[in-house]
Amino acid sequence: MLQASPKNIHIYLESNPNPNSLKFVLNEVLIPDGMSFDFPNAESAKEAPLALELFKYPFVNRVFYMSNFVTVTKNEDVQWIEVQDTVKNHIKNFLEEGKLILDSKAPEVANAESDSETVKKIKSILDEYIKPAVEQDGGAITFHSFIDGVVTVTLQGSCSGCPSSTITLKAGIENLFKNMMPDEVKSVEALG
Repeated sequence: MLQASPKNIHIYLESNPNPNSLKFVLNEVLIPDGMSFDFPNAESAKEAPLALELFKYPFVNRVFYMSNFVTVTKNEDVQWIEVQDTVKNHIKNFLEEGKLILDSKAPEVANAESDSETVKKIKSILDEYIKPAVEQDGGAITFHSFIDGVVTVTLQGSCSGCPSSTITLKAGIENLFKNMMPDEVKSVEALG
């Protein structure tokens, strides 16, 4: 599952609200459902050969893997029209050669049996209403904690550093939680 078998890979591009990120969508699943891997720099990608290779391009700032896509975030000094084909072809060639995108096995998904009813409801709302929209934009949102009425989440992929992520977090996600769980949730914050 962490390796694309040698075959003909098709990739199409999707833009998202972050003008510096581009989503490279593949015709096959790269990462098991519900998992994601975010690499904010080359050092964090030591066990992710594809991400490590992409970081060799001086314009690449972040690489994110999820499901059937790779989101690449570039610096502001270059336009996507100048580099998108280079990145697309690199990903395509890498995967068509059947190389591993991760060197190590995927980490185990955390056991949620010990979650309180409130945390289970928060996670359910994230899964049903929020994650699909965030994933469509080339990112991911994961639950981090719930303490004293504050839901803390982690934003990954194109959501990291997106100019509209704060507005989305407060005007969209926080309002949804306040409407669905008015007695429990006071605010939503992003980790980092």
